[in-house]
Amino acid sequence: MDSDLIKQLGPLAALAGVWEGDKGADVAPSDDRDTEQNQFRERMTFEPMGPVRNHEQVLYGLRYATVARRIGEADPFHEEVGYWLWDPGEGQVLRCFIVPRGVALIAGGTAAPAATTFTLVAEAGSDTYGICSNRFLDKEFKTVRYELTVTVLDQNRFHYKEDTQLRMPGRPDLFHHTDENTLTRVIG
Repeated sequence: MDSDLIKQLGPLAALAGVWEGDKGADVAPSDDRDTEQNQFRERMTFEPMGPVRNHEQVLYGLRYATVARRIGEADPFHEEVGYWLWDPGEGQVLRCFIVPRGVALIAGGTAAPAATTFTLVAEAGSDTYGICSNRFLDKEFKTVRYELTVTVLDQNRFHYKEDTQLRMPGRPDLFHHTDENTLTRVIG
């Protein structure tokens, strides 16, 4: 990897590489709109890229992909592609990604360049850090808030915890679809 580019990634520098984890915990809506819990394994790939210039704004980032499989199953139950970006001028970390269920999301938060923990948030209706879904999901499982906290544990391990808050017909409260895992570097 280009060491000069890695230095420009701020708090994202520690994530460059390929990671795997097999102790993931997923709490999600079941087919009958109740709650199901799944144990999963996943592989995340973060490839350095940039700089990206938007006139006076300069971003550095990671191309990103993840694939998650329930323990004991070969086919993925979840995939994502996108970018994690560092805006050193604003001190902002951004995560822009698409899930093939028809959801696109940009989450962001403030972080110091050497931060080992940061939190990103997106809200439905926000013009900056927001959420866009297809018609079915907007009606049946509307994502109203997304929150992700990443903690770099050491140079070869990081942990994440995310809470995707869903509004579902017939439920007076929000459903908290949560995922968390600790991943270990396998390449990079």
